[in-house]
Amino acid sequence: MRTIAPKDLPLAEFHNALLTAVAPRPICFASTIDADGNPNLSPFSFFNVFGSNPTRFIFSPARRVRDNTIKHTLENVMEIKEVVINVVNYAMVQQMSLASCEYPKGVNEFEKAGFTPIPSKLVKPFRVKESPVQFECKVVDIIETGKEGGAGNLIIAEMVLMHISPDVLTADGKIDQHKIDLVGRCGSDWYVRASGNALFEVPKPAKNLGIGFDNLSEEIKNSKILTGNSLGMLANVEQLPDQDSIAIYQRMNKELWNILQADISREDKNTLKHKLAQELLLNSQIQEAWKVLLS
Repeated sequence: MRTIAPKDLPLAEFHNALLTAVAPRPICFASTIDADGNPNLSPFSFFNVFGSNPTRFIFSPARRVRDNTIKHTLENVMEIKEVVINVVNYAMVQQMSLASCEYPKGVNEFEKAGFTPIPSKLVKPFRVKESPVQFECKVVDIIETGKEGGAGNLIIAEMVLMHISPDVLTADGKIDQHKIDLVGRCGSDWYVRASGNALFEVPKPAKNLGIGFDNLSEEIKNSKILTGNSLGMLANVEQLPDQDSIAIYQRMNKELWNILQADISREDKNTLKHKLAQELLLNSQIQEAWKVLLS
């Protein structure tokens, strides 16, 4: 494994390695306004939400690596401590990228990138109509992390209003992860689309305690077929299936029954059972996979 300290590489090269490794990152498409009323629109991927009560967002217009200058967004929030954070979906990603061009101060990125400004309710900066979710925010603090190129400036903003397009809602009023079709930022010119086959579910062990890796048999842990993700799924169950349910499953599942009845070595049977369990785990049939492995 290659080991790198921050000063081992030229700053631009280290910066690129960092952004490629810490990815994908959500995008804060920040709308601000200066003291003269000029709007500004720019994306930032040093961004996330940090708490829901109060609702705090943090994004960072880092100092430019090439010449150590600061960005217009940072200048604006120092003058007018308000910002609208617009989320970015696939339908608007090319326009969003255009808005990241470093136009001179005073140039309206809404016009340059073809976005529609709409008035906010509680803050001065405009919202982006094309964005499926918009957060009106008040800036509560700005934390400078350094003076050199690449240093961050953490803008801490508290949400005062959230706007959600009905086009991305389910029938019961929740945001549909497929309909919202968000994009995330990776390194260099790369982005990722968070929809379709790219989405998968991992049940959160918030309430129930999984049995853990320490309760997996050595045979299962040392499997050449079951992957680390597979073992994680197996270890995340609260309890193992009982013998009665295992016996019923053995009779119902023809493939498993044939494996158990086959005149082959124990090692070959285990290999076939692990392959069957892996197929079940790929379809999120965790209890069924356990029944196979415990047969």
